[in-house]
Amino acid sequence: MEPGQLALLKAVLEGRLAELARGDADTVPAGPRELAVQEVETSPADKATVRLLNDLALEAAGHHVAQLRTLRQALARIDEGSYGACEECGNPIGFSRLQARPEARLCIACQTRAEKR
Repeated sequence: MEPGQLALLKAVLEGRLAELARGDADTVPAGPRELAVQEVETSPADKATVRLLNDLALEAAGHHVAQLRTLRQALARIDEGSYGACEECGNPIGFSRLQARPEARLCIACQTRAEKR
């Protein structure tokens, strides 16, 4: 991969990381103790709705943390020099794939096999 391409992908990853770090900080609960919607004494249907909203917020928080971790791992691979190589077969990951998914760890062939499993 050319240095210019690598610099472009690193900038995209850093931008996404910064966006995630600041964008959802106010909307995603910090953890299981912080509920998105507080439960109050109401009808059973209202309680079910509150539980559903809290479950969805916790799931979103988990997804948010996973995205942050994935972006940080991709940036770490750039720093250590292993970015752009498939973690399964070792072949280069195509630049067009990395443009679409800069955090990609697998080449198209290995990703396809992994999704079929």
